[in-house]
Amino acid sequence: MKRLAVDLAPEEYTITRLPTGTAPRIDAAGLVSITTTADGVSVICPSPAAPQSEDARPGWRLLTVRGPLEFDLTGVMAALAGELAAAGVTLLAVSTYDTDHVLVRAADLDRAVKALHEAGHEVTPT
Repeated sequence: MKRLAVDLAPEEYTITRLPTGTAPRIDAAGLVSITTTADGVSVICPSPAAPQSEDARPGWRLLTVRGPLEFDLTGVMAALAGELAAAGVTLLAVSTYDTDHVLVRAADLDRAVKALHEAGHEVTPT
């Protein structure tokens, strides 16, 4: 896998779980992901726009692979996840149509950036 250019978003993100059937409307710049399953609705968005919930987990930072990436490109998430896992960093991965995103706990951000730099990836604050 070639070395990746990764952008670090400036804001904090929150991961929220809502009841099944909820249809949240999130008005925010940046990554907003709303995923519905039989077990509930998961929302990932900048913290100021996060819906109120007892099941909200603030304190995440967003790393985005600079794209667009070829749709059938393989190994991008593995390249990031492997390095972060080896450094003991918890992550949440989200893929969109033309790029990949990784959320890491804000408390682990310095360790995550160091691990990616040591693996040869470029991490740039945006």
